[in-house]
Amino acid sequence: MVQAKSIRIPSVADHPVFREGLATILGSRQDMLIVAQPSNAVDAVAEFRHHRSFVALMDVHLPGTNGTDALIAIRGKFPQACIIMLTTSDSDGEIQRAMRAGGSACILKSMPKEELLNVVRAVHSGRRNMRRGHNSAM
Repeated sequence: MVQAKSIRIPSVADHPVFREGLATILGSRQDMLIVAQPSNAVDAVAEFRHHRSFVALMDVHLPGTNGTDALIAIRGKFPQACIIMLTTSDSDGEIQRAMRAGGSACILKSMPKEELLNVVRAVHSGRRNMRRGHNSAM
């Protein structure tokens, strides 16, 4: 059963298996609820507007407009939004752009699930500018 004060999370990624995996991991926690699973930046902005979530997971690389541009659009309308950027490489230049644009955290897609859950909870509680992966933490 999901708690009334659940962390409501849209999960934005273009790979269906990855989206489903995130939904399974996050949805199995009592304090988290996946509210949308858009596969592109345009739908991500629309879903964020509809759900007005506080925390979102966003893939850096999306078809069409990338995840960083979606982050900029969302934070332009909802400055309180906390966007956790997902990437396959912590050396990706787009990650630095996303963090400068107001990303709350950057995490590697390969990180262990408990670490992912800890980052989501930390961002929800107010921590920012985190970079997490197998070999880095900020």
